[in-house]
Amino acid sequence: MPKTSTCLWFDRDPLEAAELYVSVFPNSRITAVTHYEKNSPMPEGAVLTVTFEIDGRSYTLLHGGPVFKLSPAASIVVHCKDQAEVDRYWQALSAVPQAEQCGWLQDRFGVSWQIVPERLFEMLLDPDAGKRRRTTDAFMKMKKFDLAALERAYAG
Repeated sequence: MPKTSTCLWFDRDPLEAAELYVSVFPNSRITAVTHYEKNSPMPEGAVLTVTFEIDGRSYTLLHGGPVFKLSPAASIVVHCKDQAEVDRYWQALSAVPQAEQCGWLQDRFGVSWQIVPERLFEMLLDPDAGKRRRTTDAFMKMKKFDLAALERAYAG
């Protein structure tokens, strides 16, 4: 199988963003930083790319300037084992309250994240359509997921 990775186009501050991400997630590290050379579209020495890993998955942030904008159409999903993890990642990353919906948030750099309890995926795969519907109805009204409220909706 080919190895794949994610590259996100940044208008500014890719190193600052990568430093935040590796501080938030355990088992993370910056693996490479490249810089613009002379006669480049950005000033010589400015950060061009930052590559980092979160739990063995590679991400690259490309400092390309204000040509393309990040979009919530692409997001990074964080699978959380419990409400404490949901709360911790939400607190560390959420910076745009008006962008919050159904477990989705946006950080101060414009990257969209989905902070999702693993249990939600189990609920949504239940063969009982009523349980799936109640769970979906409940999470559609949430910003940050509330696992206890999801469990109550699921149980009926």
